[in-house]
Amino acid sequence: MSRILYDLAGEDESLRFSPYCWRAKMALAHKNLAYDTQPWRFSDKDQIAFSGQGKVPVLVDGSTIVADSQLIADYLEEAYPHEPSLYGDAPGRSLTFFVKSWTERVLHRAIALIVLPDIHAKLAPRDRAYFRATREAAFKRTLEDIATHRHEAQIALATILQPLHATLEQQPFIAGDSPNYADHIIFGALAWGRLISSTPLFEANDPLARWMDAVLETYGLPAGLTA
Repeated sequence: MSRILYDLAGEDESLRFSPYCWRAKMALAHKNLAYDTQPWRFSDKDQIAFSGQGKVPVLVDGSTIVADSQLIADYLEEAYPHEPSLYGDAPGRSLTFFVKSWTERVLHRAIALIVLPDIHAKLAPRDRAYFRATREAAFKRTLEDIATHRHEAQIALATILQPLHATLEQQPFIAGDSPNYADHIIFGALAWGRLISSTPLFEANDPLARWMDAVLETYGLPAGLTA
């Protein structure tokens, strides 16, 4: 069975930075499922018109088409029940949705206020006007204003990351002794920031960097971020 994941790319096709696509890739790895990626850019909406919407990730698993990272995770959990669970037990699933909400409402915004100008610079030229218009509308600030206040955003991110540091001082993964979808969600956010940012989000010896390498190593992937 062929399995393809449509994956957001920058002007450099090897730059795959979407936090939501990273979630899907980690979920596939967790389920021990091989797949190929198809690079996709914001202006390529016609390429995924078959999915009925215009965003990635989109997973094509044989004859099944699933869009949206959460729907992909739920599909994989149901379609491949004999592979390791993404959520664990029912309470674990509920806690994962808290992690998802916190990541999307707090962590993503904090990282965005550091990296949005960097993303704009690394997109294919045909994507840049769309990206600027949509992000400036969402944040009600210009990319230039965001760039000017980058240092303040870095300080704010360091504060927001403190609970993650405290958690990883007590246990190896967000989910406990091994990673699950809660780890994938936060991993995706930090992978997005680390891959695209022109300055480090945190030092190479930071516990978060070690945790990210441990997540990759759990799934037999090389330490350090790759496309």
